[in-house]
Amino acid sequence: MTLPVLFLGHGSPMNAIEDNPFSRGWAAVAQRLPRPRAILCISAHWETRGLAIGGAAEPETIHDFFGFPQALFDVRYKAPGAPWLAQRVRDLVTASPAAPQAIAIDEVRGLDHGAWGVLLPMYPEADIPVVQLSLDRTLTPRQHLELGKALAPLRDEGMLVIGSGDIVHNLRVDFRRAVTPDWAARFNEQAKALIVSGNDATLAAYEGLGEDAALSINSAEHYLPLLYVLALRKPGDAVTFFNDTVFAAISMTSVVLGDLKAA
Repeated sequence: MTLPVLFLGHGSPMNAIEDNPFSRGWAAVAQRLPRPRAILCISAHWETRGLAIGGAAEPETIHDFFGFPQALFDVRYKAPGAPWLAQRVRDLVTASPAAPQAIAIDEVRGLDHGAWGVLLPMYPEADIPVVQLSLDRTLTPRQHLELGKALAPLRDEGMLVIGSGDIVHNLRVDFRRAVTPDWAARFNEQAKALIVSGNDATLAAYEGLGEDAALSINSAEHYLPLLYVLALRKPGDAVTFFNDTVFAAISMTSVVLGDLKAA
C-alpha cells in the first residue's frame, strides 16, 4: 500500500481546536487517505544541530507557544509513539549521502504543536503512532531535500509522512490586520507552480528566487518541511492543493502528492 505524502500549512495553533475551514480541510483529507500504520512528521517547531528522531513510547504533548487561551494549553494529544519506526527512520537516513554525523533517537521529547496541531483534527482519536524527525539546521536546503529522499521506502510500508509548516511565513508582518502583502501572494503562487512542474531543485535553491522568496521564507524553518515532502514525490503522483489561502504573510496552502480516495 503506497500512501500519499502531505505538506500541511499549519498557521496559528488555534486551528487545532477551532472549527474553521483549515481544520475541516485537514479532517476531510484524512478521510480520503488509507489508514496509516504510523505517521512520521517533520515539523517547523523542532530545530536541532545534528539530526534527532523522536523515540518516546508515550510522547507528551508540548505546548510550545504563549499568549493563547487556556483551552489550547489543556489539549493532550495522547497518540502512542513508535520506537520501531524511529529506528527504521534512523537506518534509512544513515544511508543517505546527506546524513549528518550526529543522528540521535530522543526517547524523551514529545510532540510539538506543528505535529499535534494538525493531527488532532485529522485523527482525533489519537490512535495512530506518531514519530517526529527534527530539522537539522546545520544542513543546507539542498541537503534537506536529499535527506528526505532516503525516507522514500516509508510510503510503501504504510507510513504517512507529513511536513508541517507554511510556504510563506513572516511574522514581521502584522497578521492581526489580515492584509496580505503582494510579495506573499506572489511567492505562494510561484511556489505552487514550481511544485506542479516538479522543479524541486529550484524550490530547494530558494535563495535564487528573488526578494519575494526572501521575504516569504524569512527564517526558513516553516519552509524546510516542504522539501522533505517534495523529496518523496513518485513519478506520476497527482498534485492536489487545499486550504489554499494566504493570511497576512502566513500561507495555509497545503499539498497532497499522490492519489486520494474519492470524496
